Amino acid sequence: MASLLVTAHSVITAPAGSPTRVLSPGFVRVEDGVIAEVGEGRPPGVPDADLPDGLLAPGLVDLQVNGFFGHDMADAGEEGWRTVVSRLPETGVTSFLPTFITAPVAAQAEALRRTAGLLPRLPAGTRVLGVHLEGPFLAEKRKGAHNAVHLTDPASGEVKTLLETGLVKLVTLAPERDGALDAIRTLTEAGVLVSVGHSDATADRVEAAADAGARMVTHIFNAQSGIDHRAPGVAVQALIDPRLHPGLILDLHHVAPKVAELVFRAAPGRVVLVTDAAASAGMPPGTYELGGEPITMPADGPPLRADGTLAGSGLRLDDAVGNAVRLGIGTVAAVDAATRVPADLIGRPDLGRIAPGAAADLVWLGPDHRARTTWINGQKVFGGGS
Repeated sequence: MASLLVTAHSVITAPAGSPTRVLSPGFVRVEDGVIAEVGEGRPPGVPDADLPDGLLAPGLVDLQVNGFFGHDMADAGEEGWRTVVSRLPETGVTSFLPTFITAPVAAQAEALRRTAGLLPRLPAGTRVLGVHLEGPFLAEKRKGAHNAVHLTDPASGEVKTLLETGLVKLVTLAPERDGALDAIRTLTEAGVLVSVGHSDATADRVEAAADAGARMVTHIFNAQSGIDHRAPGVAVQALIDPRLHPGLILDLHHVAPKVAELVFRAAPGRVVLVTDAAASAGMPPGTYELGGEPITMPADGPPLRADGTLAGSGLRLDDAVGNAVRLGIGTVAAVDAATRVPADLIGRPDLGRIAPGAAADLVWLGPDHRARTTWINGQKVFGGGS
């Protein structure tokens, strides 16, 4: 691979073992797809910045993408997958977990096998880090847009079936279901990240889930027990337990702005920005599908099921970063929540950071925090820029 030098108005860097900080101006030198050097100022003989405004950030990492650009990841064929991995860099995302929502375990297992077969044929684009299974081990009371008919307890045989392809990297489940704590232990031992979600559990039960190995909470405040001063639920434990990382859909619809600010203030360094994007994301208003069910994308706001239930989002992850900054969350904290924090949580310290030795996945965010140029392994895959 050819070398690459990018000079920028500002660079967000996160050296190993050091806090994230901003170099202004700064530069990044890439060799063979890996970051070789990060420095402050300008290299000799380079008087002007390639990126004169905004900031150079690590490529964004999204752990919850049900679909995008008209395609539901669980049901998409090869063409749909090609579209999504090729176009997600438009949103600054360089790594993601396609998310399959509730379906019969046999159907999910088949979707995993089908996905394993098509991944080697995909073009260069956003990295597929594995698959996030959101269900079917969820609580009926907090099912959200999931089909209650297919919700079930996590029997050991079913968990084993879902693990067979080796593609599962994240599982969202309700820890109050029978067998859930044993399932969390099994999944954790297999190297799978477990997230508490679609759950009516008490805070104590969520603490037990964390004791068993759970480390994330799926879309905090949505489809879960919340904050009650006499009956604390999932959201309370997500905010106070330093082992847990609350996922946050920051489209300003799923969680009100002041509540989003509360999440960042209560869990500094632990928040994970996610899109929970549905097939309608990046598309005009209309009817699409989520988990085989029709959803409607209005002109303003997130997609909905026929009964008015929120059904994923139409959010871009770069917009989530911008929304966080506009709420008064510092730029470093906002970018970290969409890069370093999810990458580390999923066990990929080579991603989500601009530091020597990391993969050269980069995104130029303009002053509005929208992606202008995106690089993966040092190769430009979207935009103008260098």
